[in-house]
Amino acid sequence: MPTVAASVPELLGLLDGIVRIEGDRLVIVDEAALRGKGIRDVAWTATFSEDAATVEAARWIVWEASQELGARSASIQGLYDARARGEVAGFTVPAINLRAQTFDMARVIFETARAKEVGPVILELARSEQTYTYQRVTEYATSVLAGAIAAGWVGPVFIQGDHYQFNGKKYAADPEAMTEEIRKACRDAIAAGYRNIDIDSSTLVDLSQPTVDEQQKVNYTRAAELTALIRELEPAGVTVSVGGEIGEVGKTNSTPEELRAYLDGYRRVLEGIRPGLVGVSKVSVATGTTHGGVPLPGGGVAEVKLDFETIRVLGEVAREYGLAGAVQHGASTLPDSLFHRFPEVETAEIHLATGFQNALYEHPAFPAELHREIEEWCFANAQDERKDGQTDQQFVYTTRKKAIGPFKRQLWDLPTKDAILASQAEKIGYLYDQLRVTGTAGILEGRVEPAEDHRPLPEALRAAVG
Repeated sequence: MPTVAASVPELLGLLDGIVRIEGDRLVIVDEAALRGKGIRDVAWTATFSEDAATVEAARWIVWEASQELGARSASIQGLYDARARGEVAGFTVPAINLRAQTFDMARVIFETARAKEVGPVILELARSEQTYTYQRVTEYATSVLAGAIAAGWVGPVFIQGDHYQFNGKKYAADPEAMTEEIRKACRDAIAAGYRNIDIDSSTLVDLSQPTVDEQQKVNYTRAAELTALIRELEPAGVTVSVGGEIGEVGKTNSTPEELRAYLDGYRRVLEGIRPGLVGVSKVSVATGTTHGGVPLPGGGVAEVKLDFETIRVLGEVAREYGLAGAVQHGASTLPDSLFHRFPEVETAEIHLATGFQNALYEHPAFPAELHREIEEWCFANAQDERKDGQTDQQFVYTTRKKAIGPFKRQLWDLPTKDAILASQAEKIGYLYDQLRVTGTAGILEGRVEPAEDHRPLPEALRAAVG
């Protein structure tokens, strides 16, 4: 198992002969050793050390190593601009939410991408997932970059803030306070190294209003305001990819009229804030799916009636406005036989989360005793989320994601994780093929050029190296 350093000197001792610090820069002495045990020790230290200075030092080492080894955090904006212009087409970018085993899952995703010569793959985390998985933005970015380094990945690393979502009830009670929560989330994400953020103000759509424009007005206004903020925050030479959303996933399917009203209004507001600002690169739409799927009383997930024609038509409308297209949420629990259809209708991006969580929990190699502990935790700690009429199976299915944070260390240290990760790699490879991103590495060249971005040396590291 990797070692968790309790102090900065101990961390440097673990990396003796692997890296050194010269001035304010990290120098890699033994790349193979760093990509091996070295990066694992640093990732586990960044995640589990109880010493704040040591955590800060470990995060700095991962960030600087990513700069030196060519696995830099990047915006996907350039690729999406090319798609909007019609230069590239016929594939769907997978955006994978890593809730558990983040370092190892990132490593497996990038190892599989290397083997299949995949270009664009996004790793993301929603605001809600930050809370129950015990992963704030800086920790998440560190784990993803460390996983890329362990995989031998050389190329852009797309890290995305998913569903930076307004809570409708909280907004109704205090619009400014709720909006400030999302502003802070954007500030934190960009400071952590995220270069892609999805703003979800679709929860503010008011269908009681008489016109489609009025229904979407608060949605597009807040999205435009937050886009302007992101443009102020983004580093020099970087255009953060911003996503919008017009219909809350799991509700009524989106329409072309709604999308046009949103984009027209959004453009007016954004231009009024500051002329010439770059807007959203994509828009998420509702097509019949539900986040996490709908569990059946006796087990399994209900079949979804997904409207591919809606995706196709809305994608065409989005590209008329200079966007990459439409984004599909809530898709990871769909039957495998459907995934090839997303690139057929030119879906720009697809978000995949719960399916990988299910594959972890339900794998034959997952320890039965830990499974029982997690179920007991759900019954003891999540009863307030139980819906009327739910069976025990349905209740555990919908709440076991909340156990990921409390059981994070056990999940990272699973003695049987190699077998589970092998299955995850097989599914990831299948999705790459079905979404037609296999063999796309070349499409990023000349379109995505991650800027070199070094960070100041932490004072604790400076003191430790004398």
